[in-house]
Amino acid sequence: MARGNPLGNLFGRSPIKPIQEHMQVADQAAQLLTAFMQAKMDDDWDRAQELYQEISEFEREADKLKRSVRRHLPKSLFLPVPRTDLLELVSIQDQVANYAKDIAGIMLGRKMRFPEKLHKGLMEFTAACIATSNQALSAINELDELLEVGFTGREVKRVENMIKELDKLEARTDKQAIVLRGKLFKLEADLPPVDVMFYYQVIGLLGSLADSAEQVGDRLQILIAR
Repeated sequence: MARGNPLGNLFGRSPIKPIQEHMQVADQAAQLLTAFMQAKMDDDWDRAQELYQEISEFEREADKLKRSVRRHLPKSLFLPVPRTDLLELVSIQDQVANYAKDIAGIMLGRKMRFPEKLHKGLMEFTAACIATSNQALSAINELDELLEVGFTGREVKRVENMIKELDKLEARTDKQAIVLRGKLFKLEADLPPVDVMFYYQVIGLLGSLADSAEQVGDRLQILIAR
């Protein structure tokens, strides 16, 4: 993470760089979920605790960046996009980090370990959700290039293709969630009801993380359309 200059100075050079940095931090929180899930499956509680702390640190850093963007984003920008759209973009990006922390927090707090029959599907689902977040980051990293070319030309087409890929990745997570819930449903009778409720909640939160990443692409598409 870039930490060399105050946010105000960053905005002095570019109003977009802090927004891109924010998405990078949010994605870093999400990326740690793979290792966290594996630690839980291995019953490595110490490692899971360490990873939760790292995720929490990234989530806190994302919150700080979000607040700084809100405070420092100039109110008079000579940009082809409204200031309110950029602020909304940051709010959506922030949800990625929030969901990552919520997922890890619930699982660690309840010392949750999914049934072994769900391990493979859960890891695949987690990886797919994280891939969606990473694709959103890749798209946002093109935002400064879009501004340079005035949201016209080949760069627009390039970003639109990235957004289409983001939509495909999120659609894949929807299908995986359905399959995973179906497998869990078949195991419900042999599991504690309260545990089942939280299993479904974690699956839902992972899906929400992917949804938020897709919404980043949707917001970027709106910026392009304007």
